[in-house]
Amino acid sequence: MTQPVTLGLIVGNRGFFPSHLCTTGRAEVMAALEGLGIRVVAVGENATPYGAIESLTSARICADHFKAHRDAIDGILVTLPNFGEERPIADTIRWAGLDVPVLVHAFADDGQRMDIENRRDSFCGKMSACNNLKQYGIPYSLTTLHTTPVGHPTFTSDIERFAAVCRVTRALKHARLGAIGARPAAFNTVRYSEKLLEQAGISVETLDLSELLGWANRMADSEPAVQEKLSSIHGYTSAKTVPTLSLMKMAKLGVAIDRFVAERQLQATAIQCWTALEEFYGVVPCTLMSMMSNRLMPSACETDVAGVVGMYILQAASGKPAALLDWNNNYGAHPDKGVVFHCSNLPRDFFLDQQMDYQAIIAGTVGRENTYGTIVGRVKPGPFTFCRISTDDQRGIISGYVGEGRFTEDAVETFGGYGVVEVPEFQHLLQFICREGFEHHVAATRAEVASAIDEALTTYKGWDIYRHG
Repeated sequence: MTQPVTLGLIVGNRGFFPSHLCTTGRAEVMAALEGLGIRVVAVGENATPYGAIESLTSARICADHFKAHRDAIDGILVTLPNFGEERPIADTIRWAGLDVPVLVHAFADDGQRMDIENRRDSFCGKMSACNNLKQYGIPYSLTTLHTTPVGHPTFTSDIERFAAVCRVTRALKHARLGAIGARPAAFNTVRYSEKLLEQAGISVETLDLSELLGWANRMADSEPAVQEKLSSIHGYTSAKTVPTLSLMKMAKLGVAIDRFVAERQLQATAIQCWTALEEFYGVVPCTLMSMMSNRLMPSACETDVAGVVGMYILQAASGKPAALLDWNNNYGAHPDKGVVFHCSNLPRDFFLDQQMDYQAIIAGTVGRENTYGTIVGRVKPGPFTFCRISTDDQRGIISGYVGEGRFTEDAVETFGGYGVVEVPEFQHLLQFICREGFEHHVAATRAEVASAIDEALTTYKGWDIYRHG
């Protein structure tokens, strides 16, 4: 369950415009936000004239109120029931010092009520407000339509998109990720810069695989935490064909990972798999990773830390589990279709149906008995958003791409976790991936949130993001 978004509300007013519009407009906006499950922090209706911001004094009052709730506020909504006083709006945001996303909304005039008592001029005032925000160096977002009635469907979709922007930026503040085990030697593609991530507010806690396995091997079968984890595995997926010894090893490994995550206060993990865990411990960690991702603690394989950043962003935007996939195969001669695949650790929510099995690829080298623990099945049809984040060490920046497509009903006979995707202008995307040197891994979530992610990462994080389509 994701934490609700809280918005600081600034109601703009310019005194020689009809101020009664601020009273009614404020009430409309607050009711609409609360109806969408969004919490609101605003000055009291009597703390400033009409509960609006139109002077130096009211700007100070609002800024101080926001500062008193700084740990709760995820974003700021500026709404203009009339023209609005441009400088106090920018002053309020500057003095509050929250460093959160800002959305500027303007009410639409009613063509039948353009008299002096009811004319808004918010259409014009929005430009002045944005001009001042630009001068102050405050980044901001815009609504789809320049002016929007609160009851209009685009107002709702704009607020929902902005809430996703706020969730992403909130998630990336002080994020803590775990890297368990070294990058597999054969996977240069998952190299990343820990320092660039740290500069972006994302910390990485490392753990040597030998420590994890040492903790697991010390556990007794009868330990309550181990038995509880074993029970949760059985409750999560069908494991009828899996040996009892393998399930016990999985349970112990899961307890060891859980303890590391709790001790280091982590939100996501990337785990070495190929092939040390299979050779020296005798299971794959896929089921455990699937379980974590399904409960919104994303976990990526092959120690792909940058890949789990993409998963974490997608999950924050959608409020749904994210998976790490391979752009893996063409689908016949269809240029806009392809097969996505992993061995797999996909979250259960991705599948039509699934079960635990052995890892068919690694089994050929380390033996089938050492590779139980994958979650296999076909991804269910529906829309999805894809995202890849990378650290571009040569340019010293974080870059990535984001876009949308759909998992199709097309059939394919294979193993692991798999599905057929359709992405508009897919060949152009593939050219871009290869030309820019992006990884073959891509994160995905079963929701359409590309616009919010693009806005969050470009406008508020300053990352170099390509929006496909």
